[in-house]
Amino acid sequence: MPHSQTSAPRDSLVGTRLARGASPWLLPTVATAALSLVRARHSGAAKAVAVPATALAAGMLWFFRDPEREITQGRVISPADGVVQSIMPWKDGRTRVAIFMSPLNVHVNRAPLAGTVTSVEHIPGGFVPAFNKESENNERVVWHFDTELGDIEMIQIAGAVARRIVPYLPQGSKVEQGERIGLIRFGSRVDLYLPEGVEVAVEVGQKTVAGVTRIDRD
Repeated sequence: MPHSQTSAPRDSLVGTRLARGASPWLLPTVATAALSLVRARHSGAAKAVAVPATALAAGMLWFFRDPEREITQGRVISPADGVVQSIMPWKDGRTRVAIFMSPLNVHVNRAPLAGTVTSVEHIPGGFVPAFNKESENNERVVWHFDTELGDIEMIQIAGAVARRIVPYLPQGSKVEQGERIGLIRFGSRVDLYLPEGVEVAVEVGQKTVAGVTRIDRD
């Protein structure tokens, strides 16, 4: 299979929105950094806190960035920024494409196709690192979409640090291709199941960009 790399957009915090669901982590971190900076002029202890707190706040702002994307035209597009970890044929004829998301990636996930959300199921589980095979038993949210290709299943899987998946849409919602559908906090994985007969256009090790990289081939 030919290797087709996708150029990742150069995300910037300037003019970039922040992800919905980020506030429980972001607000306390930014508040601590701001308070320590204000007090740093008069307190050695505050000065000692200010540097790591500011660095952490900047990291949080970068992690929770949610840039606009020009959505690619195609039947199935990537739901996640990351790297293709595995491509596996399934017993029912489908093909699973697993995308690993590192803490450096944008963690807002997007709809791979237009359609209707037929179910959103939260399944409790562990928090094994998302690149580990046993992560299939991790905390996860299972999505099903009714699309022009039939039922499409997508699974958001929490990682060792990610302890919260935030779905943006309820069951019954109409969704456009490339629309934001949820957030996974910190390192994690997204599995997309392609229907039988749909040929995969990506390969293991390839970088993907949510809403931009095409997953299937004509």
